[in-house]
This record gives sequence, C-alpha cells and structure tokens, in this order.
Amino acid sequence: MEVKQNPHFLSSLLAVFLCISATSANPLTSQTQTLLLRTLSHPPSLSWLESSATEPDPKPSFSVHLHHVDALSPNKTPSQLFHLRLQRDAARVKTLTSLASSLNQTRPAKPGSGFSSSVISGLAQGSGEYFTRLGVGTPPKYVYMVLDTGSDVVWLQCAPCAKCYPQTDPVFDPTKSKTFAGVPCRSPLCRRLDSPGCSRKNSACQYQVSYGDGSFTFGDFSTETLTFRRAQVPRVALGCGHDNEGLFVGAAGLLGLGRGGLSFPSQTGARFNNKFSYCLADRTASAKPSSVVFGDSAISRTARFTPLIKNPKLDTFYYVELLGVSVGGAPVRGISASLFRLDPTGNGGVIIDSGTSVTRLTRPAYVALRDAFRVGASHLKRGAEFSLFDTCFDLSGLSEVKVPTVVLHFRGADVSLPATNYLIPVDNSGSFCFAFAGTMSGLSIIGNIQQQGFRVVFDLAGSRVGFAPRGCA
Repeated sequence: MEVKQNPHFLSSLLAVFLCISATSANPLTSQTQTLLLRTLSHPPSLSWLESSATEPDPKPSFSVHLHHVDALSPNKTPSQLFHLRLQRDAARVKTLTSLASSLNQTRPAKPGSGFSSSVISGLAQGSGEYFTRLGVGTPPKYVYMVLDTGSDVVWLQCAPCAKCYPQTDPVFDPTKSKTFAGVPCRSPLCRRLDSPGCSRKNSACQYQVSYGDGSFTFGDFSTETLTFRRAQVPRVALGCGHDNEGLFVGAAGLLGLGRGGLSFPSQTGARFNNKFSYCLADRTASAKPSSVVFGDSAISRTARFTPLIKNPKLDTFYYVELLGVSVGGAPVRGISASLFRLDPTGNGGVIIDSGTSVTRLTRPAYVALRDAFRVGASHLKRGAEFSLFDTCFDLSGLSEVKVPTVVLHFRGADVSLPATNYLIPVDNSGSFCFAFAGTMSGLSIIGNIQQQGFRVVFDLAGSRVGFAPRGCA
C-alpha cells in the first residue's frame, strides 16, 4: 500500500520548525534561558602595574583596569560584603533622587583621544562602586580613585588635612608636585563651579561637594597632572580636599564621569574625542577584569545605541529613553514609555548609572515587571524576601535552572540581559532574588548589576549611549 505525503502538511511542519528554531536562537523573542547557579564570591586580590615611564601625549585611546570596592575589604565574608553593597546602594539612590528632585542647580553643559584604566568598585557610601588606580602630580603618586558617572567634580584628599578619612595610600601632598597649580578666584575656571568660594588668605578658588548621605569634601580648586598607566593628562581641574568628612573609606577621591562641564570626560573631550566606555565584569561568573577606555577605542562595533536625552535642569546624569520591558519573549503589560518620561520640568526619566547596583524602576513599572517575572518563574520554589528584594527563590540543591528572559527596550536598542544580571545569589544557601526594585521617586536608574558584561559606550560626540554584549574581553 502506497502512502501519499501531503505537501501542505510538510510545508506547515517545516514552517513550525523554522519558527521554533528562530525563537530559540533570538534572545529578544526567546521565552527562557539557563541560569548556572553560583554562590557569593570572595573579591579578587588587587594587583596593579605602576610605571615610572610616562608619555606626555597619550595615544588617541587608552584603557585602565577597574576593581569593585569589595576588593578593598579582603577580611570581610562574601555575605558581609553583599550586605554592605546593599547599604551603599540605598545611600546612593537617596543621593541621586535627592539631586533629581531638587533641580535647583543649572550648570553649563560642556560635554567632554583616548586612554583606558581598570575600574574598582567604590568605597564611599553614595559615591560609586568601582575604582581605578592612577597617578596624581609630578612625579606621580599613585592612589585609588572612585569612578562615578553620577558626579562631575574630580577631587582627592590633600595634605594638610583639617579632617581626612582613612585611605589606603598616603594622602597627596601638593607641595611635592611640580605640576600642581591653584586656581585664582576670579578665573573663568573657578566660576564654572556650582558654588565657588574664595579664600581671603590667598584669593584661591575653593570648592565644596556634598552627597546625599551627609558626606562632603571641601578645599582648594586647582589643576594637576593625572597619570593613567603610562599616559599623562595635564592640567585637569580638580578639588584638593583638606576637609573630607562622612562615609568615605579607602579611596583617595573621586573621578567624576558625569555630563557636566567639570567632569573628566568633559575636560578632556578634545583629547579623547568625547568618547569613553566601561565594562563591569560579573565577579561571580567571569575572571575577566573590568575596565574603562577613553578615546576612539571606546566604541564597540557590536554596540547598539540609544540617543542621550538632555535634562535642562540637571546636566550631570546620562538620561536615556526606555520604551518598555519584555519578559519571556512578550512585552510586559502595564509598562509603557509614559512611566519613564522626562517631563519639561526635569522630573522623571531614566538614567544609566555606574554607581547604583540594583536597577530601580518607578513603582508601577516595577510591580508590572515583577508580576510578569513571577508568572514566568512559577515553576521555581519561592523563598523568603531579602532586604529590598521582594521576589526570591530557594534554589538550594540545584546546579542550573530555566528562567524567563528579560529584555530592556530602549529607543533604537533592545538589550537582552543575561540571566546572571537579574537573578542573583544573596547568600551561600541557595537563595536567589530578582535584582530589580521599585522606587517612589519619578527617577528610574539602570544599575551596574544589569550592566554587567556589557561594554557601555558613552559617545558624547554623537550624543548616544551604546550596549555591547560580552564586552569585557
């Protein structure tokens, strides 16, 4: 007996197969992905190469390594470090939201060829999570500096100290540097500060920076040479802080990477073509170092870009347009672009921030996202809430699980997150939590846990931010 094949049936079967194959291959439409379960890890030990040889004119691009702040606390357990990270995160978010809500400062926005340096996670409450090591002065004295996209002014502790917090290296003494120079009160550079002061003693320009957690730094505004590995960057305007009080620990100061006119990228824009990028490695899943790159080499060919939006009331932050979020291959109902809109008064909006760990979304958007993820992860055993996380799972005894995919839809750029960027270990007993949180503030913040493994490209010349997956190589 001859069996006749139905060509319509075969073509339909082939179409279904191709559809399934395409869905499984495309991270934007895939419903699930595999999460390999890991525990909280110990921070890596610090190691830096410091060279006495320098190059006065840096090449068009260079790169330096970054480290997480945890690396400066080698005696603490992974659990203690994680709790401290969440405490810093709360202080950080308070700082950013208070800045965005006050909106009482309007600074001249002057956006910053290249160099690169490793980044280390920040040691100061509310001031950033990653550090690098760089030389200050001539000859260079090497210190740890926090890198922070949410701040503009570059500053470090200086002798003599009226009050200085403990730091890893000796406090910088400007009298021993050949290139240190004070800034006169009446100079245009001094007037670029938000609230410049003037010393009656020597007519020297003075600065003060305050943070939302009560920390502050005060001292003389000056110019100095900074050295990244072997590349010298002369005449960087920075604060030489003689009174530095609050919750700072370990690092000597801060390298502001914001959009304001006094940030390091803005000051060096002509030299490095207004481009920089960083890649923050997931310490639990990768041995690759985190790094920051300045100059043309900062641009990744695989990056997908979204336009930068300007907030006329606050020029420090990197605002982007978030249109929606998908979970399990489907757009989340209840999340629309209107929830993230930056209004004409400067309220609301979404910023990309290196110093916030956990992404914060406006409360209605977060609730919709959380509920969609709970539905997609209903096969996983629920666990107790943990700190700010209200969606946690007990995955003890398992080595891997399937989790619903999460995709952030920016204008012009769909960013598909690795599973490790949104379901994270919170202890060493198998507890994992959904690493997003809600905020009653109108400001949403894309944090560094969600940025892990991406090279985040800040192309200020093109007024855009890009995301390149697997960018820490």
